[in-house]
Amino acid sequence: MTVIAGRYRLLDVLAEGATGTVWRALDETLVHEVALKEFRAPAGLPADEVPLLYARLERGARAAARISHPSVATVYGVATEDGRPWVVMELVRGLTLAETLEAGGPLAPPEAARVGAEVVAALRAAREAGVHHRGVNPGHVLLANDGRVVVTGFGTGIGAPPPEGEPDAAEEARSLGALLGAAVGGRPGPLAPVIDRLLSEDPESALTADQAETELRRIAPKAPSRTAGSARSQSPVPGNGEGEGPGARASAARSAGAPPPRRSARPRRGPVLTAGLVGVLLITGALTYHLVRDGEPGAGPGPGGVTSTAPAGPGSTGPGDGSATPPR
Repeated sequence: MTVIAGRYRLLDVLAEGATGTVWRALDETLVHEVALKEFRAPAGLPADEVPLLYARLERGARAAARISHPSVATVYGVATEDGRPWVVMELVRGLTLAETLEAGGPLAPPEAARVGAEVVAALRAAREAGVHHRGVNPGHVLLANDGRVVVTGFGTGIGAPPPEGEPDAAEEARSLGALLGAAVGGRPGPLAPVIDRLLSEDPESALTADQAETELRRIAPKAPSRTAGSARSQSPVPGNGEGEGPGARASAARSAGAPPPRRSARPRRGPVLTAGLVGVLLITGALTYHLVRDGEPGAGPGPGGVTSTAPAGPGSTGPGDGSATPPR
């Protein structure tokens, strides 16, 4: 359990290559995990050139710390241990594009387009900060568990000193074309013309990185609209005539982030009331029928204690409706 610069406790190895090792480490000052890159000088490098190499790496890392973009792994700073720089970076949980391709094969063209568009955005943010990334490859692209596409390697490469002057836009475009080609394998689909133009040596037909981003975002899957609920809440619905019915209020609640109202577990009142009304009408009809029937000649007592009001007695020959027999 080694502690670097009296602050970063090494936990385990995340990646290892010819130029160094990336560790998962605990920042014991801020109590959160970071990625810590340990550099190794190339084999055969003269001893008097090693300090120059480390100084250049430290300058590159401090320059990369100026980049602020969600698709760029944040560089927090540089720690020094035994004269060697250790770059402290954001710990991004996920797999590299190289690991993803090795495990699952080529990406579908829309997903590859999404990855490529985010890489272009990251390179632009770095360029605006005065930092250039030469040779982005699938090992430099992280597919994070939270859905982000994150580019690493800014200011942390070991090799020949970067060329002076402005970044080579054509080289950057070709690098992006190669990355997309690797992502889709032999099935580029709608990405074929984009990849061909990025790799083209002809300046007239070549596609710049910014033009490529426009095409890639057109091909990439569209993110779901966050205003769908608001749009629905503005459509006419039954209510007070101003779009303020129950449907509108439910849509507005959804667009505001409120949970949808729960449906009542009780039975609906409409059918129950209708059934009750039908029953009352049936009973009323039955009573009316028997009352009328009781008024007919020869009818006996009706149901429910309803009887004839005709005078009872011998010789009564009236119609049974309670009226006296007319004299002959």
